[in-house]
Amino acid sequence: MPDANPTIAYRDARDQLLSAPTADAARADFRWPDLGATFNWANDWFDVIAADNDRIALWIVDGDGGEQRFTYAEMAARSDRLAVRLHEHGVRKGDHVLVMLGNRLELWETMLAVIKLGAVILPTSTMLDTSDLQDRVDRGHVAHVVTTAGETAKFVGVDGDFSRTVIGGAAEGWTDYPADLGEPAPEGEARPVVVTRTSDPCLVYFTSGTTSKPKMVVHTQTSYPVGHLSTMHWLGLRPGDVHLAISSPGWGKHAWSCFFSPWIAEATVFVHDTPRFDPAGLLAQLERAEVSTFCAPPTAWRMMLQADLGARPRALREVVSAGEPLNPEVIDRVADAWGLTIRDGYGQTETTAIIGNAPGQPVTAGAMGRPLPGVSVTLLDPLTGRPGDEGEVCLDLTERPVNLMAEYLGDPDRTAAAVRDGFFHTGDIAVRSADGELTFIGRTDDVFKSSDYKVSPFEVESALLQHPAVAESAVVPAPDDARLNVVKAYVTLASGWEATADSAEQVLAFARSALPAYARVRRVEFGDLPKTISGKIRRVELREREERAVTDGARLEGEWRDDEFPGLRRVVPSA
Repeated sequence: MPDANPTIAYRDARDQLLSAPTADAARADFRWPDLGATFNWANDWFDVIAADNDRIALWIVDGDGGEQRFTYAEMAARSDRLAVRLHEHGVRKGDHVLVMLGNRLELWETMLAVIKLGAVILPTSTMLDTSDLQDRVDRGHVAHVVTTAGETAKFVGVDGDFSRTVIGGAAEGWTDYPADLGEPAPEGEARPVVVTRTSDPCLVYFTSGTTSKPKMVVHTQTSYPVGHLSTMHWLGLRPGDVHLAISSPGWGKHAWSCFFSPWIAEATVFVHDTPRFDPAGLLAQLERAEVSTFCAPPTAWRMMLQADLGARPRALREVVSAGEPLNPEVIDRVADAWGLTIRDGYGQTETTAIIGNAPGQPVTAGAMGRPLPGVSVTLLDPLTGRPGDEGEVCLDLTERPVNLMAEYLGDPDRTAAAVRDGFFHTGDIAVRSADGELTFIGRTDDVFKSSDYKVSPFEVESALLQHPAVAESAVVPAPDDARLNVVKAYVTLASGWEATADSAEQVLAFARSALPAYARVRRVEFGDLPKTISGKIRRVELREREERAVTDGARLEGEWRDDEFPGLRRVVPSA
């Protein structure tokens, strides 16, 4: 039976995770809360904990040192007043609202207000251009847009019947975002009462589109708002923490670490908002703001290492990474400098955190951890469909996980391909150790065969990153008549290195000594890597490039091959 009060049920589930003595106990004892038929996270959770709460909910520091701080009570009141204004401008339950904002106050209060109205948020990156926006407006059935004056020009060529709200300046055809949200509400002003069912849509996220047109992931009033209890646990968040996450608005990870999880825990969301990633400035803020929990993607960790980590920030307790697998070399260097172990985690836009190294459990470098509380993971052989210790990461749907998307909007074929045969298929391959730890191998379409051996790009890339010349790499198959494929590494060189034959020979020699013979890098090319807007490497572009070269019968310009360096024959491969 559901608890008569969904807030109590939600709090009990959260507190069960907070009070668990060990990660194993949390996994064994946790149960998703039964909230009944109706739930609205902004009304039934955020506003309840925000009542008369003067704890800081949001703390923003910009690149010039300017600061804004808002309490839980202030955020609840501001979002209430904004909900009234949005409702006056036509926002109704079920409407799709495209929110295209950077890390600024209005992003957080708009998300709260839209949820309160029962409308559906379409978080959108400010890096998109007009054609991208047209696609989102069309396929996302957008009825309303909220953005800044600096972005309105992108919408001039976007067709569609949608209302427009602008922040920070007047624009023809746009309604000004209210400037008086911090003032007391006038007598008689009341936010519309909207009841949302637990299964009602709440957010639509566009995936990164690493292999095809971005999918539209629909999350309900529970799949993200309740499902992120698992993410809160993985991050190690506690009430009163100051949490900083390096994440761009518009992508699922921002909701993970900069919205739901910290506010589930009653922590402070700390934002260091700079035009470009500033490692030195960020490290200074970790110390000054007494940040207790910190999450950053692998690229940010590598840039911080190049800037010199310095001493451990005095309040820092938990450090984690997500987005792509973190290479062991980075974990070791941070541990040496700070005495803290970066804990990897895994999930997708379609889920919350589902696998991770939880606080307090032993961490094996390179492993992404164990299934998190409330999550049942099965590894299925992609060919036979049988469970085993190596295979595709799948979620058992015998009892459908709370923290799983509802569907891909307007795409029943893709939904059916992902949700089939009693499992949700992630498309990622992992291996399970004897003690239950899971290690990422690669995407099902990234892993390839060379001379009948299976090659994991992640394994090769992890080895390459240990060489000082390699800032970043992407490994793909290069078609070969004798071996079917050979291993090709695209490498972005570290500062101070040049794309020369000497650099190529050093990288190839190092890879030969560090990797087994079947995974030997036989070709290398230097340059920038193609990426999605969210920063994920588009290996599909590199694979297509290799295939085109074979079709054209031409060698790629700038490619170095191991048979051009006779000295490599004297290098002994790793066992």
